[in-house]
Amino acid sequence: MIVPTPTINNLWVLLAALLVFTMTIAVGLLEVGELSESLSFSLLKTVLMTGLALVVMAAVGFNVAFAPTWHGLIGNPFYGPGFFLGGFTSSSANPVVDTWWSQTGTGLTTGTYFLFETAFAAVTLALVGVVFLRKLKLGAIVLFSIVYFALIWDLPAAWIWNPQGWLAQMGMVDFAGGLVVHGAAGAAGLAVLYQIWREEKARGNVSSPQTPIRVNPGWLTLAILLLWVGWFGFNPGSVLQFNDETIVVVLTTFLAAGSASLSTLGFSRLLPASRQGSPLLTSVNGVLMGLIIITPLAGFVSPGSAIVLGLLGGPLFLAAEQYFSQRHWFADPVGLLPGHLVGGLFGVVMIAFFAQTQFAVGSGFPNLPNGLLFGGGASAIHQLGVEVLGILAVFAVVFVISFVAIHIISRGLGGVTATRLEDTAT
Repeated sequence: MIVPTPTINNLWVLLAALLVFTMTIAVGLLEVGELSESLSFSLLKTVLMTGLALVVMAAVGFNVAFAPTWHGLIGNPFYGPGFFLGGFTSSSANPVVDTWWSQTGTGLTTGTYFLFETAFAAVTLALVGVVFLRKLKLGAIVLFSIVYFALIWDLPAAWIWNPQGWLAQMGMVDFAGGLVVHGAAGAAGLAVLYQIWREEKARGNVSSPQTPIRVNPGWLTLAILLLWVGWFGFNPGSVLQFNDETIVVVLTTFLAAGSASLSTLGFSRLLPASRQGSPLLTSVNGVLMGLIIITPLAGFVSPGSAIVLGLLGGPLFLAAEQYFSQRHWFADPVGLLPGHLVGGLFGVVMIAFFAQTQFAVGSGFPNLPNGLLFGGGASAIHQLGVEVLGILAVFAVVFVISFVAIHIISRGLGGVTATRLEDTAT
């Protein structure tokens, strides 16, 4: 039996935060591995996003997401240490847990919790950013990033991960971000894609210029290795303490990824030869799909259920990829929509089918009922309704705010899209 202490918990969550931070840069490497090793812009934007996440989340975003809320809708930005985690006051020298942050009983300091959640915010925008490619001006990316970390990312977190959030009060759960991270990234990315298409269409395009796949095996393998290892912090770290359930989450995370990789590669062999593509890229997409699907469930399900969910991920990804590839008004070669949007939302819905209370207890959710496949009955059906409501609310709000933000930025910059490759640097 692991006996958690505040010191062990803080060390574990800090380590998890560092692993999640590596994932933001790894997303840039994923673009390089899938599209071209000449995409240095992919690396620049992920490094830039990491720095902006730290500063903007410290300034205001962390409190907007996780401070005591106003009517369950938005955190109080002036709470506790205040802007910049205390800034130049003495409170920043001793970022210990107060009565609010200690409510989980894990003993995490404010600094530990801040770094962990900021890493999540950074990687979420990196996922949105896979649709930027070489199409958005660098200035537009910076301005959108500031709005994203100050408000857009924080609202779903405040509603679901903040105990006072209105969806959390209704009983919605999302263990490590199937909706807060992956689904919301898809919604924001779709809004940006719509603005890109509006500008491309105004220039006379009848379809959005596509970015061809140019697999670089070395970079692609390194990217998926870093992302897979980073997920060791992403999901197990979300227990927010080091206990027995943490080890179970490690197992569910890795088993889902492995089974999804095999499933995706196996089912792809049934496709026509013209649609099969690179086996390495197919396997990598399978790993990612498994990791995405298990993210909202990892602390609520058994290792056996994780394998089943991973196996379902293969045909789900291939079907979603086929559907979105037929839409010609946007370019999404790295798979934000078929992977993160579809996989994340599917995982959230599956909570109502595969959850088992005995696992949820160790993750801090003792009131989560068993899923329909484990005798949950009416309670599971109610849980399904709550999860679907959360999906609809988050998707609608994130899409609308993201579109309004990128549209205003477009008006201010005279367009957010670059007409030449070198324009991305301006």
